[in-house]
Amino acid sequence: MPRKTAQDFDQELLILFDAYVHGVVDRRGFLEKAQKFAVGGMTAVGLLAALSPDFASAQQIAKDDKRIVTSSVELPSPAGYGTVKGYLVRPAGTQGKLPTVLVVHENRGLNPHIEDIARRLALEGYLVFAPDALAPLGGYLGDEDKARTLFATLDQKKTAEDFVASAQWLQSHPDATGKLGVVGFCYGGGVAHALAVRLPNLSAAVPFYGNHPAAEDAAKVKAPLLIHFAGVDERINAAWPAYEAALKAAGVHYTAHQYAGTQHGFNNDTTPRFDAAAAKLAWERTLAFFSQTLKA
Repeated sequence: MPRKTAQDFDQELLILFDAYVHGVVDRRGFLEKAQKFAVGGMTAVGLLAALSPDFASAQQIAKDDKRIVTSSVELPSPAGYGTVKGYLVRPAGTQGKLPTVLVVHENRGLNPHIEDIARRLALEGYLVFAPDALAPLGGYLGDEDKARTLFATLDQKKTAEDFVASAQWLQSHPDATGKLGVVGFCYGGGVAHALAVRLPNLSAAVPFYGNHPAAEDAAKVKAPLLIHFAGVDERINAAWPAYEAALKAAGVHYTAHQYAGTQHGFNNDTTPRFDAAAAKLAWERTLAFFSQTLKA
């Protein structure tokens, strides 16, 4: 049976699912409101399952792919939760130092999709680190609902410091050139923006549909930005005009792309919100941007 796409679901249901994913409504609230879309033998529970990730079918690079070397690492984060744990990936058989990319997950912790993103980037010639913000609470548990609920209990000030510590550790890694990029998705897109504000030595940031910093923070951004927006994503897009004006006023080098007709999460190829054409173009643009800013 072919995989479902966003076009197979009512737009109101997709907006409801986005609200559920981001904690605006809980599981019970989603199921109650989704019931009116449960037709033709489908149940509200079935709709939730159909909209949720299918990691196995979307994996592009196997964990044991011989072209990469992976490891689990721990690093100190004294201003955060004390220790950061995450997934380090590098291309196999390389000599010399590598440019680095920090990969920041959505609001469910380091799930298999984000690990796969890290492996994809390693094959492009980067030393890649994907931290797990859920590590202080036991790490990603393999259940998206439980992970999302657990994630909401994190002390976000400490978590922000964990990402800063991760970025600084990666940039100063013995195998690193010192060129550091960050790419993040949804919650991670917001972290990518925040790191561009926090880290004056950041070389590049690529937020995918992430929350924007306060407009007054735009003047602190020194790294060039490549910003990807979904077309149908009012929750994120509404704040962009004010932040764009602040970036322009501060003279920040940025490029922004909005992909018409796409849903929030369009790059995530594990869910029906995935848009293959937009994701391909956004990823090609991301790789070209990192090549220009991190490898040149």
